[in-house]
Amino acid sequence: MKKTVTPYANKQDSKKKQVTQMFDGISSNYDFLNRMISLGIDVKWRKRVVQILVHKKPDSILDIATGTGDLAVALVATKAAKIIGLDISPGMLSVGKEKVTSYNLDHTIQMVLGDSEALVYDENSFDAVTIAISYLCNSPNVSNSGSGLSRSEQQTKCLWMPKYSYLSKSMFSQECLR
Repeated sequence: MKKTVTPYANKQDSKKKQVTQMFDGISSNYDFLNRMISLGIDVKWRKRVVQILVHKKPDSILDIATGTGDLAVALVATKAAKIIGLDISPGMLSVGKEKVTSYNLDHTIQMVLGDSEALVYDENSFDAVTIAISYLCNSPNVSNSGSGLSRSEQQTKCLWMPKYSYLSKSMFSQECLR
């Protein structure tokens, strides 16, 4: 039987609530920590996602588990008219909103508080969906998140995720629907 690992073992809150609290707590330092822990790989995979999606010419993109919005900001290079960065952590979104405003991207990027396990968007709302590895690691219920992702994949043309391996020849897992 699998044991559920939670950020705060001595708390009775759900894993989802604990993960939210954890990211709220580190939000002001997250970008620095992410660069250090990933050894800069996070920057490379964001550039690669943008490089791939530029050729797809998406008009609208949903960035699930957007965190502080680094990928959402980078996705502006695709010239998408609408980019939605969705995250469950108000603290991470606050940092992301400041970033979006500082780059004067409020007209393109909307940072939205939301649960990626309960997406509320209509069918065919997005041309592309991106998702960070943290979502897969921190999702409290992979089976529930899987059904949410399947719904998103059915509504969109492409889903891009970085693989969590520095040694992998292919940095991404890609699902493109026909």
